[in-house]
Amino acid sequence: MNRYPIWKYVILAVMLILGGLYSLPNLYGEAPAVQVSPGKASTKVDTGTLKRVEESLAAAGLTANRVQLEGSSIKARFDTTDDQLKARDALEKTFNPNPAEPSHVVALNLLPRTPAWLQAMHASPMYLGLDLRGGVHFLLQVDMQSALSKRAEALAGDLRTVLREKNIRHGGIQRNGQSLDIKLRDAATLEATRNLLQDQFSDFAVAMAQEGTDTRLTLTFKPEAARRVQEQALKQNITTLHNRINELGVAEPVIQQQGLDRIVVQLPGVQDTAKAKDILGRTATLELRMVDESSEGRAAETNTGPVPFGSERHLDRNGQAVITKRQVILTGENLTDAQAGFDSQTQEAAVHLTLDAKGARIFRDVTRENIGKRMAILLFEKGKGEVVTAPVIRSEIGGGRVQISGRMTTVEASDTALLLRAGSLAAPMDIIEERTIGPSLGAENIAKGFNSVLWGFLVIVLFMCVYYMMFGVFSSLALAFNLMLLVAVLSMLQATLTLPGMAAMALALGMAIDANVLINERVREELRNGASPQAAIHAGYDRAWGTILDSNITTLIAGIALLIFGSGPVRGFAVVHCVGILTSMFSAVMFSRGLVNLWYGRQKKLKNVSIGTVWRPEASSRTDVTQQAN
Repeated sequence: MNRYPIWKYVILAVMLILGGLYSLPNLYGEAPAVQVSPGKASTKVDTGTLKRVEESLAAAGLTANRVQLEGSSIKARFDTTDDQLKARDALEKTFNPNPAEPSHVVALNLLPRTPAWLQAMHASPMYLGLDLRGGVHFLLQVDMQSALSKRAEALAGDLRTVLREKNIRHGGIQRNGQSLDIKLRDAATLEATRNLLQDQFSDFAVAMAQEGTDTRLTLTFKPEAARRVQEQALKQNITTLHNRINELGVAEPVIQQQGLDRIVVQLPGVQDTAKAKDILGRTATLELRMVDESSEGRAAETNTGPVPFGSERHLDRNGQAVITKRQVILTGENLTDAQAGFDSQTQEAAVHLTLDAKGARIFRDVTRENIGKRMAILLFEKGKGEVVTAPVIRSEIGGGRVQISGRMTTVEASDTALLLRAGSLAAPMDIIEERTIGPSLGAENIAKGFNSVLWGFLVIVLFMCVYYMMFGVFSSLALAFNLMLLVAVLSMLQATLTLPGMAAMALALGMAIDANVLINERVREELRNGASPQAAIHAGYDRAWGTILDSNITTLIAGIALLIFGSGPVRGFAVVHCVGILTSMFSAVMFSRGLVNLWYGRQKKLKNVSIGTVWRPEASSRTDVTQQAN
């Protein structure tokens, strides 16, 4: 009746071992470290870079506990923060001799001291939130003037297309900062253009001036239109930052607007601060432009002539100049997906792009009209454009699928796809404030939170053991298993534990023991009704299960609502709350019953159970827990 089959004990043993292993890394703490990562897509970090790091540390007289290449960055761990700061200064001089153009990101970090054998099992500690562990705080300044300039450039292209479709001849459209100039030769063309602008380009205010026989129209953004463009740019940048941080796997970030043109980013508990700074600071956007094939453009490529008016000089990854026209055909805003892959013909690393309907139509028209000419694909990072590739258009390309390839490694292709997939920035941003918040600020909070969980646990254990005796011991062991399992699950999920999360953990202990109280009282009730000890145990667990399930499901629904609609600390509370409910249901029912079955189930003729005092209300007398079986 009260015996588990072997497979259930195997499950419990496996859960106990896994829970112990994956909660263990949280006991080792963290080590101060210095991390070296690529500063731009063309920079490589490999074994040669690892050797340079070791030589630089040796020259500075510093000894690291461990220096290893992990992914695309090198991490050096030290014993003290003094050694960490000295190592950062030494590595900064080695890898970034010119601070104005850094090729690498050298950043301070805190890395877990988890042993290698646990790391091999992918066992990692929980992240701690900004209020417990510290983290990184960024204040980003959005370049609103660039947002208006980009919008003006895009509208200039649209205006050229519409004028051509309407067969309205003009003397050229030039962009001067955030305004557009159109030259017109006769009154009929002027009237048609003004009507067109009024109907389709109402964001512009039009000013007219006479230049000899020609008329010049100057288009500037209306105040409300400029404000709308700036608001949209800020919202798009915030959305893009969310996407990029999601790509990094950072839990519970804080990204919010501050003022009219600033964004606050807080990354609590982030492990790879260097990579976070790199990804956030890179204003990577994709632009497609036609290469200037004129004689002046070819001369400028060989440095034998000036760059033609309306064109720009950019370098490819081999340092060769490419002269591109300023007019942008497509931008990253027309991207719906970007994935790293390989060229089906050459098997080289490549990035496969998928365009939206508008982008696919524009790309099809441009490739049809420019067969035999070169199209440059540029990637702009930190305000500098780099030509990824400039292939010759062989035929019309439709379907909205484009491939970027040419002298890229798989790592470069993966990083480029990540940046493009995360979304383009509507305007460049500069990090004007960066603060690394140390864990000392949260040391008192950690101590108080830990003490609340510890003392809550001890008081519950004391009460259960005194009031329910042996069944209280079983309940206490189940509670300890629940706490260990909760920490293990949060560690495996790489969740960020905040101060509200620790409050949820203390609450989870009380809710977990509540299920055992229901079970124990149900067993007592069966004993009062005259059931045998074995039958009372069986009926107590079976009949209490429905109540436990109902109460936990309703509480779980409330937790899920907090998780969906809450933000910041509320979500931190909700995550631990929901996971705690699931682990408590498993530990309070299955694990505790496994202990009871192991202790009492092997006794064929069980005469009594140790479950505290059983009260008989009908007799108003007290019988000892050693209830005799009939």
